[in-house]
Amino acid sequence: MPRVRLADITPAIALGPLDGRYRPAVADLVDHLSEAALNRARIAVEVEWVIHLCAHAVVPGAPSLSPAEEEYLRGVVDSFGADEIAELAAIERTTVHDVKAVEYFLKRRLAAAPEALGTDTVLPSVGELVHFALTSEDVNNLSYALMVRGAVQQVWFPAAVDLVDQVAALAAEHRALPMLALTHGQPATPTTLGKELAVLAHRLRRQLRRIESDEYLGKLNGATGTYGAHTAAVPGADWQLVSRTFVEHLGLTWNPLTTQIESHDWQSELYGDVARFNRVLHNLATDVWTYISRGVFTQIPVPGATGSSTMPHKVNPIRFENAEANLEISSALLDTLAATLVTSRLQRDLTDSTTQRNIGPAFGHSLLAIDNVRRGLGGLAVDPALLAAELDQNWEVLAEPVQSAMRAASVAGVTGMENPYERLKELTRGHRLTAADMREFIGSLGLPDDVAARLQGMTPASYTGVAADLVDHLTD
Repeated sequence: MPRVRLADITPAIALGPLDGRYRPAVADLVDHLSEAALNRARIAVEVEWVIHLCAHAVVPGAPSLSPAEEEYLRGVVDSFGADEIAELAAIERTTVHDVKAVEYFLKRRLAAAPEALGTDTVLPSVGELVHFALTSEDVNNLSYALMVRGAVQQVWFPAAVDLVDQVAALAAEHRALPMLALTHGQPATPTTLGKELAVLAHRLRRQLRRIESDEYLGKLNGATGTYGAHTAAVPGADWQLVSRTFVEHLGLTWNPLTTQIESHDWQSELYGDVARFNRVLHNLATDVWTYISRGVFTQIPVPGATGSSTMPHKVNPIRFENAEANLEISSALLDTLAATLVTSRLQRDLTDSTTQRNIGPAFGHSLLAIDNVRRGLGGLAVDPALLAAELDQNWEVLAEPVQSAMRAASVAGVTGMENPYERLKELTRGHRLTAADMREFIGSLGLPDDVAARLQGMTPASYTGVAADLVDHLTD
């Protein structure tokens, strides 16, 4: 019996995991970055262009549209669903051109307007204002700008903010919890768990501020950016003003100087910022993974879940491992987008057409990673006893404050403080010290009584400087 051909099964089986296994986590991006969303955005741009030309009497003889007629046109966008997607696809099979198919689709809706609005509507007469003086890239660049802006501002950015707020809340909760630091993997000056989490939250917030301020540019200036068709058709119009007001009406920043394409520099800037956010988040995922492996964090078991097919005891940090992988995929895609979209041969090539169709996967894997990390953080508990035990096993970390106090005493004129670093190095390097060892050494140094008492009262757990106070910078 021949094997079932999976490609023939309906509904279609997803080729990639974002539209299959991970669909629930990224579904909101479909409204913004899918092929259907691109076509809906194109229709929206074409509709707004017709309305704009009529509202500003740009083309002599163009009628004014009533509020009902404008509502009808915008309703074509709002009602764009499964039937319309199929109809548009059928048109494109004939045109073999996606933007031309949109033009024909919208002209059909204008022709059908009398049935909805009455025979006195002027909409059938404005059919030739659809795609008037435009090149496909006029429509596409504006559509992508609207799509990416919507995806970032309505889906990705709120999810990223929620994640960073979650990290900041953990930092505040554990602001004063002492923890042995590890530099180069070796015991180092103690810190607090909250301060270390605050560092990551602070880094992530800085990237979010950059992303929040990124611009979304758009252009509308014809086949090679010269307004050639515009001025030939209607030489009396101020086409630069028409273009600027239209682009700004869409909520975008007007780019006045382009070739056939909008240069995509803003996209490169945005994708670079998002990729940098990804990489900081990757650092968080690897740090938390390491804290889990040390036992600083314990994972709360999910009832019924399996950590290993053979080892019943395991609770794997899979959320953070999945996040790492998704962040690497997302960043690689974003890097490619940022690097390739800024180049177009002479006045136009089509490399950006295929490239931009991968914006969705780039944001999808980042959004999935954000979901991974949020769920992972939500399943953690801290083991204060382990942190306390680690600190108590590493009294040698107090060599730093002792030699620093000796330096200060030497500057103040106290004798016998020579070579403080070297003396502490000899005492501690490669040796494990107990509390008694450290206190005995401090007592033998001849430090002023108040200094000696302060140092002898210090423990690794109390030697955290102002780490707890530093967490307050998250609320600056």
